[in-house]
Amino acid sequence: MFILVPGKPPKRTKKLKPVPTLPSREEIRAFVRGSQGRVGKREITRHFGLGTEQRPALRALLSDLAHEGEVAPAGHKRFTAPGRLPDTMVVRVTGTNQDGDPIAKPLDWQGDGPPPVIFMATEARGQPALAPGERVLAKLKQIGGGRYEGRTLKRLTDEPGRILGVYRPPGRLIPTDRRQKAEWRVPPGEENGAEADEIVLAEPLPQTGYGLKPARITERLGKIGDARAISLICIAAHDIPQHFPESTLAEAKKARGVPLGKREDLRDVPLVTIDGEDARDFDDAVYAEPEGPDLNQGGHRLLVAIADVAHYVRPGSALDRTAYERGNSVYFPDRVVPMLPEALSNGWCSLKPNEERGCLFVEIRIDAEGNKLAHRFGRGLMRSAARLTYTQVQEAADSAEIEPGLPIRPLYAAFRALLSARVRRGTLDLDLPERKVVLNDQGRVVEVAPRPRLDSNRLIEEFMVLANVCAAEELERRHLPCMFRVHAPPSDEKRENLRTFLSTLGISLPPGTQLLPRDLDRVLAKVAGTDQAPMVNEMVLRSQSQAAYDPDNIGHFGLALPKYAHFTSPIRRYADLLVHRALITGCKFGAGGLADDEPARFPDMAEHISATERRAALAERDAIDRYLTAFMADQVGAIFPARISGVTRFGLFVTLNGNGANGLIPMAGLPDDYWHHDEATQTLHGRRTGMTYHLADQVRVRLAEATPITGGMIFHISTEAARTYTTKQQGPRRRK
Repeated sequence: MFILVPGKPPKRTKKLKPVPTLPSREEIRAFVRGSQGRVGKREITRHFGLGTEQRPALRALLSDLAHEGEVAPAGHKRFTAPGRLPDTMVVRVTGTNQDGDPIAKPLDWQGDGPPPVIFMATEARGQPALAPGERVLAKLKQIGGGRYEGRTLKRLTDEPGRILGVYRPPGRLIPTDRRQKAEWRVPPGEENGAEADEIVLAEPLPQTGYGLKPARITERLGKIGDARAISLICIAAHDIPQHFPESTLAEAKKARGVPLGKREDLRDVPLVTIDGEDARDFDDAVYAEPEGPDLNQGGHRLLVAIADVAHYVRPGSALDRTAYERGNSVYFPDRVVPMLPEALSNGWCSLKPNEERGCLFVEIRIDAEGNKLAHRFGRGLMRSAARLTYTQVQEAADSAEIEPGLPIRPLYAAFRALLSARVRRGTLDLDLPERKVVLNDQGRVVEVAPRPRLDSNRLIEEFMVLANVCAAEELERRHLPCMFRVHAPPSDEKRENLRTFLSTLGISLPPGTQLLPRDLDRVLAKVAGTDQAPMVNEMVLRSQSQAAYDPDNIGHFGLALPKYAHFTSPIRRYADLLVHRALITGCKFGAGGLADDEPARFPDMAEHISATERRAALAERDAIDRYLTAFMADQVGAIFPARISGVTRFGLFVTLNGNGANGLIPMAGLPDDYWHHDEATQTLHGRRTGMTYHLADQVRVRLAEATPITGGMIFHISTEAARTYTTKQQGPRRRK
């Protein structure tokens, strides 16, 4: 092409390179199906020659395809063909079968339902057996029924796998994990001095023949009956680091108080911390005051101050490396495994009363309806006016006896406004009582009861949610990297499963694919106070996607918020520390901001801290279950009221009404019959007697077995309860 300009020779213009078009949905589906392994945006971009400007549209298209089940999530922002694992992938050994052969699952399973089961082949002669916790690159072969056969290509774990168990002479190791069906053999000379009934850690030895797999005891943790045993089992089972390196402890020991310098002086503001009675680290403080009628009639000015952990934990330091490895603190009934050493977590980073502490704060103005009008972040020096508990604050508010100078009344007034805004927003408010394990001085369980959820608890929750929203909005406004807390809507499959379950109770969900949190909240309100309420709350929870951390924002479904990031607990969550660093950088608050290379590592960081959060949740739940089992062990033979919380082809799962203990009723524990499992209706139906067990049915059960070593409980249907069912001649009848 030529452009003619008078008086000048023609000039050839640069030919524009055509912009590649975004591939169609079918082209992407075909590419994913034809790929041998997992694929992501990088592989698709390279294959179709796309530019960086098309990545947002590609990301949205992949999200739609995953939501519709056209491609299956297979790790962090990676995909594969639905219903099929790739030919080779990284798997994690989770247990063993009765013969001691390892069973594995995909390392990063993000599909709907339980992950596929992978039966790993026996290792070559002379190689140690695979032990739970080990990661291997495996070659997979589908063998039907969602199951695979796996063969080790390469071991990826730096150290041998570990077996946690109880040593029983002569030479037997009984695993504490219910998923490990086989015992291990401890050859003579490999006992490491272990005594009978000691909890030990062991590692596999090379196999030399048939029979039980051999193992060497490497560490002795204590007697099974010791008060510390249960938490130690859970810490070891979930591979939670509990010892700080000397370099980390040395850095924490050097910490000192924060000078005022250029910080804002908040020492005269009566900020207060409100936590549980057993809390030891106080990382958030709150204050509220009403605004004048001329400025904001009925509105409030709020302050949420958070411990300035970023001042002490700098990128690349020993403290930072340890905190990142742990990802978060882990809480057990008898101890805490903290993210930071005690010198910081319970010392310089804890907002103790009447002691000066550095903080990051957000000042927020809300109107009388709880709507946020404005916010401002700052870096300050504060002095907590009081360390209050939820019970103290609730009693003070209920009795109107409030200590002068403490902002309890304004806090509650602001809370009521925020609560009304939450109701208008239409959030999901599940009623799932948290179980509290009460131990005596010897570490024995004396009580297991629901932990009360007071208005004072909800007050702090609302203040923290608002502060987290402000942090996400501030970072997005400044175009800075943010570690968002994201929560996707329920998948199509989970939504339909919930719809099917609710239909058995005569409850319907709105038609179509668009489900809002307020739709689920209406369901919860409908069953509130009824026998079905606990089960409905649990089923709604099961229908939810798992919340996670991600630098790409998709919003938070459960809270009905478009922008949300964790900001309020940097003592116990690494994600909050990253948000603090980003705010320090963006607001130019001085030292302690993001390192130059950190934003590029946010995707990997998000995957890691999401995994450590899941690890902590599993360990905490495992501990509660084991403490409950120890508590119930003296009650074998007793009858309990319970509800059916799961219906499977191998029996029923039940939850006791009183303390929330869970256990299995195997087929042998049901009345003698031929039982048919109907997955669609979640029922077991007896062909001979006509008895039918439904999900959420109330039953009476007898405790047949409680094993604290594994945390497992076996129940049988009470024969008296079985007689309440109608016979086959009368026809099956649903019990109320």
